[in-house]
Amino acid sequence: MDSSFANSLVGSMGVSGLISIIISLICIGLSWWALQNLKLDLFIRFPKSAQGKLLHLLLAIILGHFVAKFLLDYLSWSQMIKYMF
Repeated sequence: MDSSFANSLVGSMGVSGLISIIISLICIGLSWWALQNLKLDLFIRFPKSAQGKLLHLLLAIILGHFVAKFLLDYLSWSQMIKYMF
C-alpha cells in the first residue's frame, strides 16, 4: 500500500471520528435542553436530588445518542447515493 494513500486514509478516518464526536455532543446538548421542559416531578419523587439530576442526564445521553446515530446514518446513506448511478 502506498504511504500517501495510507496517510490519506488515516486522516479521513480521523476527520470522520471528530465529526461523529461533535455531532454526538451537539445532539446530547440539544436533548438536555429539550428535556428541561419535561416535568420529571410527575415520575420522580425528588427531581432536584442528585439521583433525579443523574436520571435527567442519562435520559439526555440516551436520547442524544439515538438522534446522533440517526443523523450520522443519514449522512452516510446520502453519501452512498452517488454510487447508484
